[in-house]
Amino acid sequence: MKRFFLLLFLPLLAHADEIGTQYKAQAEAGDRRAQYYLADTYLSSGDETQARYWAEKAAQNGDADALALLAQMTLKTSFPQALTLAQQSSQAGSKAGEIILARILVNDQVGKTDYPQAIALLQKAAEDEESDSAVDAQMLLGLIYANGVNVTQDDDKATFWFKRSSSLSRTGYAEYWAGMMFELGEKGFIVPNKQKALNWFNVSCTEGFDTGCEEFDRLSGE
Repeated sequence: MKRFFLLLFLPLLAHADEIGTQYKAQAEAGDRRAQYYLADTYLSSGDETQARYWAEKAAQNGDADALALLAQMTLKTSFPQALTLAQQSSQAGSKAGEIILARILVNDQVGKTDYPQAIALLQKAAEDEESDSAVDAQMLLGLIYANGVNVTQDDDKATFWFKRSSSLSRTGYAEYWAGMMFELGEKGFIVPNKQKALNWFNVSCTEGFDTGCEEFDRLSGE
C-alpha cells in the first residue's frame, strides 16, 4: 500500500546500500519511472534528501506521480507550493496527484478549503479499484465524513468508505488508521478527539484487526 497521510507511516529499516537496488541502474540511465520508484523507496526508508533528488529527476523527465511525491514532501514546508505541485500532477493524469490535491484542499493551512472539489477527486479515484490509489482515496473519504468539518458528520458514510478501503488492503486497517488520525490529529484538518479515536479503534478490533484491539486497550487505559 502506498503511504498517504504521512504522519502515520514510519520509515522502513534498511541499510543504505540496499535501498532501491532494483531501480538504481535504470534510474541513473534516465528511466523516469525507475527514478520515481527509487524516490518512493527512499522516502519509505526515511531518506528524504535522496527521495527529493530522484523525484525531481523523474518530474523533470515528465513523470506525473513524481510531482505528487514532491507535493507530499513539500507539505512540511509550504502548503501553497505543495498545492501547485499537486495541481500539476493531477492535471497530468496522476491518481496519486488527485489524492494529494484532495488532501491539501481539505486542510485550512492552504487558505480557503474546497471540500466539494476534494470529495469529487476522491470519489473518482476511489472507483478505480485496480489501482492502489483507491485504497487511499476511500480512506480519506471515510475520514472526511467521520471528521464532520465543512461536511455533515456521517458515520454511516465513513463506515462505508472505510470498509471498501479495508477490503482492498486488510480488514480493519482503514478503521485503525482513522483511530490513529483522531488520536494524533493533523494540523489544519483533524483536531485530536479521544472518543472518536476509541470508536474507530473499537470498530477495527471488531473487524478482526489485532493492532486495533491493542490500540483500543492502550487508549482506554490512559
